[in-house]
Amino acid sequence: MSTVEKIIKNEPIAEVISLFALCFHPMRIDQMYVRYRKDTISHGVFVDTYNSLFRDGVLSYDENGKTIKGPNWTPPAFMTEKRYD
Repeated sequence: MSTVEKIIKNEPIAEVISLFALCFHPMRIDQMYVRYRKDTISHGVFVDTYNSLFRDGVLSYDENGKTIKGPNWTPPAFMTEKRYD
């Protein structure tokens, strides 16, 4: 099992998106969830969570439209605890 698969299967969606959105296009993250956690897509959880992260200031856009850390961004617990080194 790949590290990405372990993260997607085991970690809260909001934490995963808050980190992965800084590196990947939303469509790519969506594809990861389709592959590893189809239940989140069929129930609209991914889209709702993604949009709420922007509303809550966890994520933001720069002047070029790139996703960046918002004023309320904090590193996900799985990252600070180094669960997937």
